Amino acid sequence: MKHQYRIAAGMLWIAGLAHAQLNSKIELPKDSPVGLLKADFSNSSASPRGGTNVIDVSAVLSLRNSSGKRIRGITLAVYAQDIAPGGKGSFSVSSLDVAPGEVFPVRIENRLLRPLGSVGGGIGPTVEIKLDGVLFDDLSFYGPDTLPSKNSLTVWELEARRDRKYFKGLLESAGQEGLQKEMIAGLARQGDRQRLGGQPGVQMVRGRVTNAEPEQQMQFAFIQMPDSPLEPLTGSAKVSSREARAPRFSVHNRSGRAIDHFEIAWIIKHQGQNSQPMREFFAASMPADMKLGPNQTGEIREDSVLRFQEPLAIQGITGFVSSVAFADGEYWVPSLNSLTGSKLRELLPASPEELHLQQIYSKRGLNALVQELKK
Repeated sequence: MKHQYRIAAGMLWIAGLAHAQLNSKIELPKDSPVGLLKADFSNSSASPRGGTNVIDVSAVLSLRNSSGKRIRGITLAVYAQDIAPGGKGSFSVSSLDVAPGEVFPVRIENRLLRPLGSVGGGIGPTVEIKLDGVLFDDLSFYGPDTLPSKNSLTVWELEARRDRKYFKGLLESAGQEGLQKEMIAGLARQGDRQRLGGQPGVQMVRGRVTNAEPEQQMQFAFIQMPDSPLEPLTGSAKVSSREARAPRFSVHNRSGRAIDHFEIAWIIKHQGQNSQPMREFFAASMPADMKLGPNQTGEIREDSVLRFQEPLAIQGITGFVSSVAFADGEYWVPSLNSLTGSKLRELLPASPEELHLQQIYSKRGLNALVQELKK
């Protein structure tokens, strides 16, 4: 059985749809490690567009850690309907540090689609939120993991620990001056990305599509990580100005351990508009569930599509292994030295932990950052 927490006596009025009652519901399992204290959907809205209702979910949930462990990450599944595309989404929060009994907020921002005529009328909740997973500080996991979210939350936590360890080590080896220099460099990288227009809008989706635009088969170039247990050998995708799809990869497990899951990150190179120079940006990481024994080689074909919100003159695709999950439950992520040596740190967005430390430095100064790293 599950506890069903209904917001505002089960009915929620959202501005934008006249005379429509919008029913919202939050479901948490009976043994859930988090409990719901309250929820605020007042900033959510819905409006008709074509044959659908566009529902912009903007909610703040107040949750309590009811477990005996510290919570490091959480993922919630958000549904308006699960039949047509655009009816479901998810929202994850990483780099948390919530002690048992503590209360913490989770802000949900999702745009969902729901067919016209299906809002209100007693046919069920307009927006339904379910717990998909919680990651604890010992890297144990709770939840159905239907999205799945275990791999994502675990990788983000390992990246956060890696980055925090790096900055703590930098403080010890180079002192406050070296730490400050690195903070300034990180803020400059973010400024450069914003100055260049940031990352073009992209979306990685699953499923076969019919593309009417001319396509070309484009080969991947790979950045090899010396410490990676998985070596990408070959790769290709069908590319047009609007999408890159149907990727194929040949990979070799050069470790002595069995692999269950891995992700390959995509770097897109394209010609800038109006005679602007060539640009590269991190587009997405493609997950792949593949059982690969020690020293085995395998090939994976995915029905994944990387869609671009605006046409791009793509000139090349570069890939690298961004994470590996072993069959024994352990994970590998690239070291910061590997990312720096391959110049990927200039392209990859800062991790949530690095952003957190940069925010402390920007708002409270170097001394506050030093105190934070000494915790």
